[in-house]
Amino acid sequence: MAAKGNEQAALPAGEDDKKQKKSSRGKRIIILLIVLLTLAAVGGGGYWWLYMRGPAAPGTADAPAKTEQAAGEANAPDGKKEAPQQNAQGGVRIERQSDLPRSGGIVVPLPSITVNLADPAGRRYLKIGMEVELNEDVTAQLQQQAPRVRDAIIMLLAGKSYGDVATPDGKVLLKGEVAARLNQILGAQRVIRVYFTDFVVQ
Repeated sequence: MAAKGNEQAALPAGEDDKKQKKSSRGKRIIILLIVLLTLAAVGGGGYWWLYMRGPAAPGTADAPAKTEQAAGEANAPDGKKEAPQQNAQGGVRIERQSDLPRSGGIVVPLPSITVNLADPAGRRYLKIGMEVELNEDVTAQLQQQAPRVRDAIIMLLAGKSYGDVATPDGKVLLKGEVAARLNQILGAQRVIRVYFTDFVVQ
């Protein structure tokens, strides 16, 4: 009789172990879900902060940099803007065209250029036609500097491979590089956008 009593007492204890295991497994799943949701929220917030948020408001941390730039432009001789800023390596800083202000500037066509691309595998060439949007009428200066302009663009394009210019991102980067070269020749930030009117790679 005593043996039967011990067996009956052991049964509920086993059920308690099962219940404890189930409840601890449930707690683990809930904790895991909370951790995953927290990580997703932090990742989404970081992505929004870096890539999706709009331009900074006047009172934010980006404002001092803009005011310094405006002060530099105001102190420039003859009221003209200063030449493009240089980066740490001494090259001209390339601004994304989407960051530049929209304006009803003057659009001037440039002569079309055909160059061989720097592809070791074969002979590919690029024929490109461009128009540039200017924030000031420097058409006469562009015409005077026409040989330098053509040379700068040819040297830039001749160093590109097919892979560099085939993608949309490559074309956007190329627009920024052309604008930077032209502004370097003009000595000021006059070219605000570059438009491709012809772009053929063969």
